[in-house]
Amino acid sequence: MIKILIVEDEKPISNLIRLSLTKEGYSCSCAYDGDEAADMLERERFDLVLLDVMLPEIDGFELMELIRPLEVPVMFITAKDAVADRVRGLRAGAEDYIVKPFEIVELLARIDVVLRRYRKNESVIEVGGLHIDVEAMQVRKDGAEVSLTKKEYDLLLLFAQNPHRALYRETIYERVWGGEYQYGSKTVDLHVQRLRKKVGWEDRLLAVNKVGYRLEA
Repeated sequence: MIKILIVEDEKPISNLIRLSLTKEGYSCSCAYDGDEAADMLERERFDLVLLDVMLPEIDGFELMELIRPLEVPVMFITAKDAVADRVRGLRAGAEDYIVKPFEIVELLARIDVVLRRYRKNESVIEVGGLHIDVEAMQVRKDGAEVSLTKKEYDLLLLFAQNPHRALYRETIYERVWGGEYQYGSKTVDLHVQRLRKKVGWEDRLLAVNKVGYRLEA
């Protein structure tokens, strides 16, 4: 499961972000000042940090100095909207800079983009008993190569990069087929069924009622 650290001293905002991300299938932890965040980053590995700038103890820009060597993507979420602050945040190594107030749907979309960009940098993914060589577009199970069509491979990679996260059919279709999902279309379901059989994920690639599918890796 993708782990996100929310570093935000305003608890109502922190709770709103946490609840929204948890609903989307992310695992969230919260820190309410820079010092607490630094301690958590030393103890745990996170896939993404959502970082406020104006924090007690250690501010967000200072905290970036501690985060950068960890190679964890960071998104600033702050009320500091001056161009100079945005430039400073991005030059410090942040992947994105979001100004408060913001819409949750926009935050979710931006998180999705950042995580996809980072996951694309992985050359090998080990998930659900599969060895996926991303650069070679090659899939192996128990040492034997699994033959997949291009769409089946793209579908597999989407689930492999988002384990334990429920993906809507609309999202799956948009990512894999690059178009707008037509309600009632069976394209996603048919490809998922074929993929399940080919890679042996009958008990791993689960249907989520009225949503789509989730990979339990």
